[in-house]
Amino acid sequence: MKICGITSPADALLAEAAGADAIGVVLFSASPRCITPESARDIFDAVPALTRVCVTHSTEPGELQSICAIRPDALQISCQVCVPPECRAGIIRMVGPADPLPPEADALIVDGSHGRGQPFDQAFACTIVRTARVPVYLAGGLSPENVGAAIRAVRPHGVDVASGVEHEPGRKDPVKVSAFVAAAREAFL
Repeated sequence: MKICGITSPADALLAEAAGADAIGVVLFSASPRCITPESARDIFDAVPALTRVCVTHSTEPGELQSICAIRPDALQISCQVCVPPECRAGIIRMVGPADPLPPEADALIVDGSHGRGQPFDQAFACTIVRTARVPVYLAGGLSPENVGAAIRAVRPHGVDVASGVEHEPGRKDPVKVSAFVAAAREAFL
């Protein structure tokens, strides 16, 4: 389970305490959750035991190099972005129903809204989980109330949430984060 859109070390620690496996920070994107590379380093330093993911919609080589310099465990990008050769992070490609499947990725994240919190397309998600040769994560419109049903219906490798566990954009709600992680863990059993 990845808690995405982390904007502070305190929220990263909250995700860790709730039992999340990973956190995501948003860089170089038009999002209320977008932070600077310096803030990302501080957040990552707070939770070295979690998988740390940088999420971006940028296609600018300089911005991608700045992200890779942070040394995330994984880089979550759209299916069309070229990864800088010096990037040593795992590559998670975001895919939606209108996107071509990427030829190279270490994992896929099914999110037709590309981080805008709109509900995922269940039929598309099921098809990707069935046919992909890499782990598939589910995102889009997930919350503590619906994550269990989504996991049981789609059977993804993992789930990713941002707005579904917030009390305002970029600020995580401790009760919602804990409830999301607990509901997801139960559904994966």
